[in-house]
Amino acid sequence: MEREVARQVEIFRRGVVDLIEQSELEERLTESLVQKRPLRIKFGMDPTSPDLHVGHAVPLMKLRALQELGHQIVLIVGDATAMVGDPSGRNKLRPPLSRAEIEHNLQTYVDQVGRVLDVKKTEVRRNSEWFDKMEFQDVLKLASRMTVARMVERDTFQKRMSENEPIGIHEFLYPLMQGWDSVMIRCDLELGGTDQLFNLLRGRDLQREESQPGQICFTTRLLNGSDGRKMSKSYGNAIAFNESATEMYRKLTEVPDDVLHDWFVTLTTLDLTEVEEILRGDRRAASLRLAAEITTFFHGVDAVQAAREDYEKRRAGGIPDDVPEADWPEPGAELPLMVLLARVGLASSSSEGRRLVEGGGVKIDGVVVKDPKAALSQPARSLVLQVGKNRFARVRGSR
Repeated sequence: MEREVARQVEIFRRGVVDLIEQSELEERLTESLVQKRPLRIKFGMDPTSPDLHVGHAVPLMKLRALQELGHQIVLIVGDATAMVGDPSGRNKLRPPLSRAEIEHNLQTYVDQVGRVLDVKKTEVRRNSEWFDKMEFQDVLKLASRMTVARMVERDTFQKRMSENEPIGIHEFLYPLMQGWDSVMIRCDLELGGTDQLFNLLRGRDLQREESQPGQICFTTRLLNGSDGRKMSKSYGNAIAFNESATEMYRKLTEVPDDVLHDWFVTLTTLDLTEVEEILRGDRRAASLRLAAEITTFFHGVDAVQAAREDYEKRRAGGIPDDVPEADWPEPGAELPLMVLLARVGLASSSSEGRRLVEGGGVKIDGVVVKDPKAALSQPARSLVLQVGKNRFARVRGSR
């Protein structure tokens, strides 16, 4: 019994930053084994966008390991909390979402989660199940469980107040709503990112106030994109679950060297000794191994081989096979190159297009163009525009 508890604690602890409290975890695991009752492990996801990304895979991979131990994963789909918006780590007021927007985002959520978890063994609950039944007096009662002074202690709110950024009263409800989810499903443990610890602890407090055992809280690291910021679709640095193997592999090779260890530990099942051995070797080889491991998980071995060939072709200066295509924006018209770059999505504006050309980062059919005044006529067939090493567009002329 003790050996099995120790084994499971080790699996729980891998890649975990905070664990409150380990002694309670050991006690609850012992009870679980004696009573043959799986622990109820909660994870909440608000459908604030339609796509999941590799950052979401960090806690999902942890949940997969715990699911394989036989514990019950409870996925809370936050269709009610998404209308408030989690203020954690946000430096600006998040605009509230409508029910229609949330339902749109929800269409593929569970399917995407199913690429990591066994959905058939996962209990999926929407928190509108209980929040839609609340009357106004119930909301007031829940709001009375925490003081404003305690809420504004949060770093998120302190930073926004110091920068004169607005804070919505509705944002104060979010930690209480997330905590109430734990009460409603009688959660044993809740998992979240490190930015969620405040919210997780509110669930622990609320459960105790409702005469339930307080949940054990544990957190995993937040992944940053290649630009050093938290991975987010809104920052444009996310690697989505549903991206092609080619794009996923390429983006994974750009993971900074100083976070390779965290990515290996949280997003692969490799033994820790093997991870250390990989990282003692060549860093480019380590990046390629990471890209192969994660892309294989989502797309399979065959797709990784093709992605690796595409990656090497790009590095050698060649044009990949799967270049996105676009029609000539204005049939028959001559266009400045900087305008064309913006029109086909390779620059955010013509001004950025000019800067890219002046910096020598733009090629036409493999030839560098440095004249910001360059203009192009509609081609008879097509031409390939390239920005940097990895961004391409094949612009079709007449069909």
